Amino acid sequence: MLKSKAIIYTDGASRGNPGPSALGVVIEDEHGKILKEYSHYLDEATNNQAEYEAVIFALQKAKQLKIKELEIRTDSELIGKQLRGEYKIKDSDLQPLFIRAWNLRLDYEKVIIKIISREQNKKADKLANRELDAKNKLF
Repeated sequence: MLKSKAIIYTDGASRGNPGPSALGVVIEDEHGKILKEYSHYLDEATNNQAEYEAVIFALQKAKQLKIKELEIRTDSELIGKQLRGEYKIKDSDLQPLFIRAWNLRLDYEKVIIKIISREQNKKADKLANRELDAKNKLF
């Protein structure tokens, strides 16, 4: 077990919207020490789908790390407000992703969703874009 509480930065990126997509996730302890960093290529997706996939990925990784309380930080107002119950999910492509994220949240004692500025989310953004750049060089 690493820590029982964590702050997780998530970001999804799509080039083309829809287009090649990737996610970036940074998991930190309460003091800002980076515990884990992840990036993952997602194939074809919209930016909002990639943002949801990043939250889902983060929730799965935090469970593997035995973390009990999370503060998930996203720069996506749409995803953040949907997960906080402030916005309805009107896009039928996002509904199954919302359900997956919502159900994964049930595994935790506490989950806070915080919407932050893009400026505050540079590490996760860099990971997602680095993954896209790496895939782009292969083609």
